[in-house]
Amino acid sequence: MKRLMLLLPVVFMLMPGLLKAQHKATDQMDSFNWGIIGMVKFNQVSPTEIYPVYDETVTRFNNRPFELEGYMIPLKGGRKQNKFLLSTLPINQCAFCGKNGNPIMILIEMNDPADFTFKTVRVKGTLKLEHKNVAVDIPVILTNASLDL
Repeated sequence: MKRLMLLLPVVFMLMPGLLKAQHKATDQMDSFNWGIIGMVKFNQVSPTEIYPVYDETVTRFNNRPFELEGYMIPLKGGRKQNKFLLSTLPINQCAFCGKNGNPIMILIEMNDPADFTFKTVRVKGTLKLEHKNVAVDIPVILTNASLDL
């Protein structure tokens, strides 16, 4: 009981920080270009094979300049990121992934490394739509990307 009494002040001190980390509706990124990415459908061939299905609305943007604003989701540790996922939701939402569906994400391949940030970033590059097994790889990629500062 004594330990619990000692821990309560710590919990209450941390509470505002924990509440801040929760997802807010205003965190969700929405734009015309995210809408295009959201039109990608998926066809499950087997339990371990899922392939993207691109309709004409999506394919007309393939191999063309494209830009998106979103949140960085690093693929490996470190301040500098050469490749990362760009998401419509911030990384603090990841603890909740799967409960209400996964947020839209694409792979970003940078020309030059970018500093990781929890803030949104605007990225410009060339949109590549590939026919890859989603269970193994990411089929929607922004290549030759750079931050639009």
